[in-house]
Amino acid sequence: MPFLFLLYVIAYIDRNNIGFAGLQMTGELHFSDAVFGLGSGIFFIGYVVLGIPGALLVEKWSARKTMAATMLAWGCVASSTGLIHTGTQFYVTRFLLGVAEAAFFPGVITYLNLWYCAQDRAKAVGQFMAAIPISQVIAAPISAALMKVHWLGLGGWRWLLILEGVPAVLCGFLAWRFLTDRPRDAAWLPEEERHWLIAELERESREKHGVAKMRWIDGLCHPNVLLLCLVYFGGTTGNYGVNLWMPKMLQAVGHLSASTTSLLVAIPALAAVPAMLLSGWNSDRTGERRWHTAVPRFAGGIALAAVTLPAMRLSGAIALFAVALAGIIAAYPPFWAIPSSFLGTTATAASIGLINSLGNLGGFAGPYVIGWVSTKTGSYIGGLWSVAAALFLSGVCVLAVRARRSTS
Repeated sequence: MPFLFLLYVIAYIDRNNIGFAGLQMTGELHFSDAVFGLGSGIFFIGYVVLGIPGALLVEKWSARKTMAATMLAWGCVASSTGLIHTGTQFYVTRFLLGVAEAAFFPGVITYLNLWYCAQDRAKAVGQFMAAIPISQVIAAPISAALMKVHWLGLGGWRWLLILEGVPAVLCGFLAWRFLTDRPRDAAWLPEEERHWLIAELERESREKHGVAKMRWIDGLCHPNVLLLCLVYFGGTTGNYGVNLWMPKMLQAVGHLSASTTSLLVAIPALAAVPAMLLSGWNSDRTGERRWHTAVPRFAGGIALAAVTLPAMRLSGAIALFAVALAGIIAAYPPFWAIPSSFLGTTATAASIGLINSLGNLGGFAGPYVIGWVSTKTGSYIGGLWSVAAALFLSGVCVLAVRARRSTS
C-alpha cells in the first residue's frame, strides 16, 4: 500500500501540475482561459481509451507489468509537455498523457479488490486515494520553488513540467521489480496468512450467489454500473474543475504572485486528507456505502456555490474550497467499494474500467466549462455553479443505486 500510494501521488502531480504551470504558461504562450480549459480537460478524452483494457489486464494478466509499462509511458509524455509552444501542441501532449495514464487507476482499484476483503476495501481505497490531496500538498511548495527558476533559457513552468515527469519513469522500473500480482504469489507473506487471505477472498466470491461467473460484458451492461458512471462523472467534474482552476481563482481573488498562490493551494488539500480517511473507516465499520458517498458530494456542491457569493475574500474562498475538496474526495472510498458488492471478479474489473473511463469525462467537462464560461463572461461564477450542479447530480445518482443490503 505505501508503494501504491507513492505511485498515485506521482500520477496526480503529473496530471494536475498543469494547474500550477498555468499561472505562468497562459501569459507566456498567450492562451485564453478557453484554450487552457480545453487543453487541461482534453487529458480525459485520451483517458477513456484504455480504462477497460487496463483493468482487465491487471485481473487477467499482470498488475506488475501493466503498472510498469503505464508509468514509463506517462512519465515521458508528462515531461514533454514542458517543451510545448502552441495550443495544438498543448492539446496533443495532454491527450497523449491521458492515453498513457489510462490503465493506472482502474488497474489499481482492480488490484486492491484482488488483495483486500470486502470489510476492508473502503479503508484500503481511502488510504490509496489519500494521495490525491497529499499530492497537492507536496506539489504546492515544489511548484512554487520551480516557478521561480529560469535555467537554460527556459521559464519555471517548463521546468516544473519537465522535472515532475521524471519520478514516474523511475517508479516504472521499481513497479516491475516490487509489485506482487496476487496473494498466492506473495512469498513475503507467512504461509498461514497467505492461505487465510486466499480462502477469505474465495469465500466472498462463492457467497455472491452466482455473480462470480458473470462475464466481463455483463458488468458493463448492469444498470447499477451505468448509474455509477454518472456518479463518478459528477465527482470528477468537481474534482478537476476545482483542482485545475483553484490556483487561478485564488490568484484573482487575492491578487497574489504565482509562488504564493501555489503555497495557499495546499490548505484545502490538507483538509481533504482526514475527511477521506474518516469516510472510508466509517463506511467499512457500518457497511453503508451510498449515503457515505452522497452526503459529502452534497456538501461539496453547496460549498462551491457559496464561493460565488459577492465580495468573497481570500480567507473565505480558501475555507470554502477546503470544504468542497473534502466533500469531493471523501466520497471516493465508499464509492469504489460499491461495484464489488454486486459483481464477480472479472465483471468488477470491467465495470471499474468503464466507470473510470466514462466518469473521467467529467475531468474534461469541469475544466472546460469553467474556462469557456470565464472567457465568455469574464467571471468564474457560471462555471462554479455548473460544477456544483454536477456534484449534486453525483449524490442523487448514487442514492438510486441498488446493491446488496450489506453495502446499501
